[in-house]
Parts: sequence; structure tokens; C-alpha cells
Amino acid sequence: MRTITVTALRRLVVDAQAYAPRRRTGSRREVEETIRRLSCVQLDSISTVERSHRIAISSRVGAYESGAVDRLLGQGRVFEYWAHEACLIPVEDWPLYASARERGGRRWYGDVERTHPHLADEILAEIRARGPLGSRHFEGATEGGMWSWKPAKAMLERLWNHGRLVVSGRQGFQRLYDLPERVLPQTVLDAPAPTEPERLRTLALAAVRARGALTDAGIVEHWRLRGGAARIRTAVDGLVEDGLVERVRVDDGGAPVVVPAGAELDRPAPSASVLLSPFDNLLWDRAFARRVLGFDHLIEVYKPEPQRVYGYYVLPLLWRDRIVGRADLKSQRAEGALVVKAIHRESGVRASRALDDAFDRALDKLRASIGLDRVVR
Repeated sequence: MRTITVTALRRLVVDAQAYAPRRRTGSRREVEETIRRLSCVQLDSISTVERSHRIAISSRVGAYESGAVDRLLGQGRVFEYWAHEACLIPVEDWPLYASARERGGRRWYGDVERTHPHLADEILAEIRARGPLGSRHFEGATEGGMWSWKPAKAMLERLWNHGRLVVSGRQGFQRLYDLPERVLPQTVLDAPAPTEPERLRTLALAAVRARGALTDAGIVEHWRLRGGAARIRTAVDGLVEDGLVERVRVDDGGAPVVVPAGAELDRPAPSASVLLSPFDNLLWDRAFARRVLGFDHLIEVYKPEPQRVYGYYVLPLLWRDRIVGRADLKSQRAEGALVVKAIHRESGVRASRALDDAFDRALDKLRASIGLDRVVR
């Protein structure tokens, strides 16, 4: 078993994210390739600065057309389902979620199939006749009949969780649902579901390749698997035996990490300065972020204002291989401005011209990716 220093491990996991070192423009193909390389990208409805997935993707590919993800969804290039949370996922991974769809996904829609059993067939018939529809299309009277909005919304969620509908795009941030056979490739729909050991093996390998290095517990957290680290250990051991990944000892004495086999462990520090979405893949495993990045990640949007330490929507500032600050930001789209409400340096990070320049570069990249004209401090 090889040994890696914490510094080298930090550089390995940051480097794996492939953040863009400078301002650039990305294509729709690069957006798709980034989702595939990351294994999945988390969605979130908050738009104080920009939707999380747009911040996460643009931090890697640069500014890209606003409708790119909708087109990828509508063309069946990616799909939306529960991975880490609700995520964009490469379409070829559809079979990996067969067991989750059979169970009904995240069952937040309650028992609508019992209280309103007629709704499923009515909603499916309406979408079959009219094309992609959102929950707002089922509010009140429609050409297809009468619905109560809340049960209809719950049934749409149930049909999506069970895979009888897919998300084919969005209006604003509201999902548009369509029939899977009208959106996804037939080869994907016909692909057999893997066995549970095969599924866990595929998920473990994808997570390690996407993140550069993870503990067994980190692989579980990447996919929010049930059963803890023990659930994935057999799959990882099999990947080690087959020479696809290796376990590496860390010089801090903590849990070993799993890296792609033959990974270069001694890397130079990455050069990017980037403001990260609070839901960026790099930050999913908070215990690992504390251990490797020395960063205690807080998401305070759900806290009452008096309890917030850093602000409402705070983006960590990554510079080279360290998180050096947190920026409380807000987009004022009518004025074309990205407003800096506050910037907090991390403990032990000294003020410097180099740090100011890194922050300026990160702000400029973010501003450009959102489509704003200026930064206001």
C-alpha cells in the first residue's frame, strides 16, 4: 500500500475537479462531458446568485448557453434523478437506478396512489396527448378534466420517481415531464438492470474516478447509499483485486483512501481561483473536506438570519489547492450586477495582493458565467 501526504491528497482531489483556470466559453458538448466526468451534478432551486448546477458546471467549462441543460435533457443525453440528491446524470447510467425506481425513489409524495388512484392514468394520458407538461398545467380546469393541484403534483412526483415519467426540460425551474420512450434512447430503456453487486461496483468506480480520492465512507456519501461503509467495502475490494483502484495510506493516520489504480500521487498545486457552489461535488463529504481541505463547510440558507455566521448564500473561494475564504454574494439581474455583500478570510489566511487578485479573477469568471455586466462591492 502506497502512502500519500495530506498535501498531495488535497491536490489530487482538487485537481480531479478540473476547474477552469481562466475565463472561457464552454460548448453544450463540454457541459455534457462535464456531467459525465463528475458522475452527477446536484440541482438546487435557490437562485440568489445562480442555480447551483450552473455555478458548478460553469466553474469547469466556463460560460455556456442558458438552455444547454434543457436541450441535453430533451435530447435524452442526460436525465434527472436521485443520486447524491436530485442530480443531472449521464443517460447511460439509467439502468443503475432501476432498483431505486422500482422502490419509488425518495417517497416524499406520500400515499397519493391510494388517495387518488385515478390520477396516474389521467396524467399519463394528458401528457401522451399534449406533450411535456409541468405541475402548473394540472392546476384547475384543463382540456383533459379537473385536478386538484396538490394531489396532481404529488402524482407527477410519484410517476417520475417510479420512472414512468422523465424530466425533459424546465420552464424557469419547474420540471416538464414526458414519457420516457419519447425522450430516452430505446437502447438505454431496454438495457438490463445490473445485479446489486454489479451496481455497487459501477457506482464505486465512478465515484472514485470523479473525485480523485475517497474513503469508503466518502463513496457511500457520494451516492447517499444506505448501509454505511460496510455496504460498499466488498465492491471496492473487488475493484482493488481487479487492478482498477487501489487503497492508499494517508500520513495523517486516518482512514485510507481509494484512488484510481496507478494515480499520480505527487502533483503540483492547481492554479485555478474559483468561487464554488455551496453544493459543489468537492464539498459533498464534509468530514473529508475538514480532514483534507481544513475547511468546515456551512450551508446557512436554511438558518434564521440571526444564526448565520457568514451569510445567506455563501460561496467558498478556492485558490490553488486551498479554500481561503467565503463570499456572501447576490445577483441583481435588473442592474446587471454581482453584489459582494461580505468576504470572510479563513482562519490563518493573511490578506495579500495575491489573494485580492485571486478573488477578483474568481468574481470575474462567475460574473461572466451568470451573464452579468459588473461586480459591485
